Amino acid sequence: MPRENVNNLVAFLAVARERSFTRAAAKLGVSQSAVSHTVRQLEGQLGIRLLTRTTRAVSLTEAGERLAKSIGPHFDEIDIQVEALSELRDKPAGTIRITAADYAIKYVLWPKLRKFLPQFPDIKVELVLDNGLTDIVTERYDAGVRMGEHLAKDMISARIGPDFCLAVVGSKSYFANHARPMHPRELVEHTCINFRLPTSGALYAWEFEEDGREIKIRVEGQLIFNSTFDALQATLDGFGLSYIPEEVVRPHIASGRLVRVLEQWSPLWDGYHLYYPSRRQSSPAFVALVEALRYRA
Repeated sequence: MPRENVNNLVAFLAVARERSFTRAAAKLGVSQSAVSHTVRQLEGQLGIRLLTRTTRAVSLTEAGERLAKSIGPHFDEIDIQVEALSELRDKPAGTIRITAADYAIKYVLWPKLRKFLPQFPDIKVELVLDNGLTDIVTERYDAGVRMGEHLAKDMISARIGPDFCLAVVGSKSYFANHARPMHPRELVEHTCINFRLPTSGALYAWEFEEDGREIKIRVEGQLIFNSTFDALQATLDGFGLSYIPEEVVRPHIASGRLVRVLEQWSPLWDGYHLYYPSRRQSSPAFVALVEALRYRA
């Protein structure tokens, strides 16, 4: 195959995956007009339209979908094999893309990465914040981070964090005007800060445990967030109660800015795991990263 055709296919695949000429161009390090010209050239060579373009979106035609699915895995394998050659270098090298929730990035990944990265200057790590259950294969991430109970069965995983619990907290100013709840069911009488689940779009029902039984409470309030740290700030500002990982609120409880309630009803959650498809095992850079992130009690 002529080299020009290979370049055309690479450009098309980038647009197909990004669903955007702008993002594809940024990923390839060329101009948007160059990517557009390249894809049109490929469509002219094949004599068939691969993409449907509008002012707001880019979508695949049936032929484009078929081409992307057929050539994508081959180009991915080429990338993996080229990256695997880094094992012949003195030090592991390569770029590793990981998707994780905001809490996991700040409290689980970053404390270990800030020690790991100086030891491996040729390894680049891209952290993408996503509080949903992203399909890492479809989105072409090297790995993702989830709690143990949410892991897909066809993935390899490594525990990278301890079990943890959520804490119901409110500011001193809030409790100056509201009685402290003595049971989770009393939360319906309080102003609470809700969390929108990115995957389902539903509001998170606060989960508690009583005598081994699960209790779910649907709370109400003025505010809804999909970020742990935005909810924390609103809580500190006195806008209601929130249910946030204990590690996040611990220093604010210690300083007296927040008050914790209902602690005895908060269950322990299975800790965070790094998960990835089997094809990622061969990269020396990835192996080094997994070992650095692995949780050791």
